[in-house]
Amino acid sequence: MKHIVKKGKTLLVDGPASVSLLSGRISVLGAPFKIGEKIIIRDGKRVPFGVRKKATFDLMLGGGASFEEIDGDTVPPSWENAAKEVLSLKKPVTVMVMGGVDSGKTSFCTFLTNEALRKKWKTGIIDADLGQSDVGPPSTIGFNFVSEPVKDLFEIKAENAYFVGLTSPSGAVNKVIEGLIELKNRVMEADVDFLIVNTDGWVDGEDAAKYKIQLTKTVSPSVVVGIQQEDELTPILTALKEPKVLAIDSPQMVQRRNREKRKILRELSYKKYLKQAKVQSFTLNWVKVEDSLLGAGSPMTPWHMEKIRNLLGTRPIYCEETLTTIFIVLRKNQSVTEEQIKEIEGSFGKRAKVIREGEEEGLLVGLQDERGKFLGIGILCGVDYRRRVLKVYTPINENVSTIRFGQIKLDENGREIGLSTVYSNYLM
Repeated sequence: MKHIVKKGKTLLVDGPASVSLLSGRISVLGAPFKIGEKIIIRDGKRVPFGVRKKATFDLMLGGGASFEEIDGDTVPPSWENAAKEVLSLKKPVTVMVMGGVDSGKTSFCTFLTNEALRKKWKTGIIDADLGQSDVGPPSTIGFNFVSEPVKDLFEIKAENAYFVGLTSPSGAVNKVIEGLIELKNRVMEADVDFLIVNTDGWVDGEDAAKYKIQLTKTVSPSVVVGIQQEDELTPILTALKEPKVLAIDSPQMVQRRNREKRKILRELSYKKYLKQAKVQSFTLNWVKVEDSLLGAGSPMTPWHMEKIRNLLGTRPIYCEETLTTIFIVLRKNQSVTEEQIKEIEGSFGKRAKVIREGEEEGLLVGLQDERGKFLGIGILCGVDYRRRVLKVYTPINENVSTIRFGQIKLDENGREIGLSTVYSNYLM
């Protein structure tokens, strides 16, 4: 469908849709959109096309997609002023961007990236929005350098990432901080001029404020930019004493997404990073595991296995022990009582965690090489406990040295089906 838009207006397109430019001059968050180019807009996303010269578009709209024209530009003056201010600072500059859910953080980061590139600054971005990550899969903190103008951060594939394994930072504060430290150190070694750190939308409440303040101390940015819809960031921004703080407006054009739309966006991202995946086998004798009781200790001796069998009244298919924990795997149809578990704990002087074979299926995992570099994600399909072999659905088949376990569970189509602490150190 052809659609003509006059100069001085902005065309807002909500996905799923594809947009091609047939004529005219267009800017998308500071990036030129050239004649003959096509943009694919994901379901749940909105892209603003600022018309600098009368333009003709070719629009293809999917189910639920829409478009509208508005007068003027969607980039608020406060964004332009903030960009000028931070880009006038002495290099290197680190900018941390904060804001609530659907406040426009990603759009501002995109705009700021394009403004930095216009000045020919060597630019990098760390995306620490675990639940709505664009640079890297969901549940990761992703990073890459940006050398060309971008219209959607989703165009940027993570050059490196830190696997957290959850899409909410509230249950993984220490891991997020650890990941940010690790990635920022690697980035600064590359002599970047301009680093943008995007954060998650958790800003309400005392715990969120403490977390954001802790993040700021960790990253030590030159500037914190807070995108406010009302005054939700005031407790955080007023508590920051060290870096310069700039408060900017949340644009009216930002699309408000419900929980289901955000889930759909995550699932599209899982699929992106699972493209061309197949089931690979990894033996616990050759790979290291992290954030998991499985593989954290040593298989138990036959004598100890027999002792556990007598205490439980049934033979487990696998047992492993660390200095503090007994990890026991039963068959699907086996069951034990709380009293029997307590007997094991009393006999061995350690806490015991009991799971059933198959409960691990669907766990999201992150794969790393021997240097700790992120290689990609996978879905745990199952474990051959007797052979100590992990079966993982992943496109990664080389150089895997470490497998990190998350708590998100996905089905075979990459759809989220819940959370699980089956392998975690939490003895639930």
